[in-house]
Amino acid sequence: MLKANYIPAADQDFHAWFEHLANSLTTAAGVTSADITALQAAQTDFSSHMTNTTSTAALAKQATNNKIDSRHQAEDLIRTLVRRIKAHSDYTSGMGAQLGIIGTGKQHDLANTHPVLKAKDLTGGKVNLSYTKYHSDGINIYCQREGDADWVLLARATVSPYVDTRPVLQVGKPDLRRYRAKYMLKDQEIGHYSDDVIISCAP
Repeated sequence: MLKANYIPAADQDFHAWFEHLANSLTTAAGVTSADITALQAAQTDFSSHMTNTTSTAALAKQATNNKIDSRHQAEDLIRTLVRRIKAHSDYTSGMGAQLGIIGTGKQHDLANTHPVLKAKDLTGGKVNLSYTKYHSDGINIYCQREGDADWVLLARATVSPYVDTRPVLQVGKPDLRRYRAKYMLKDQEIGHYSDDVIISCAP
């Protein structure tokens, strides 16, 4: 069974989890003192940026950017170290549970699923297309309008919702559009196409 990411998504949860990991890690399963020092330094750095994001509104934007960069660096360091720990002969599931580095629950299996695409007419040819991203990089959205011989790749959406801003084909006449989508992961389509969504776009 696929496991969910063991690193918490929310910054506050990550902050508490990272502090626990940094304080709990010992020189076992191939972990060195240098590894611990580097991890604790990354934790201190992230913690300081977390504090900065709540200190003053004037510094919020820069502090947030610094915090994001700090988290990316911290996650890279963590994942590299955890891969080494889990590959070591001394590693046990109990150790993983104690350190909090085992994912819990089911992960959405993108290879065997499809996006659930929802469309809402915004008039003037605009259509709001929403979906659940899960851990994908986004979706490729395809569209077929009246007169199209085949599906046309409309866009790659990385955030939901995506708004199709194309005007109607004929002024004053509704557009009948058909949409479908497929998940993207590492620049490759994955899984199955969504069910077709048909919508009449008001002019």
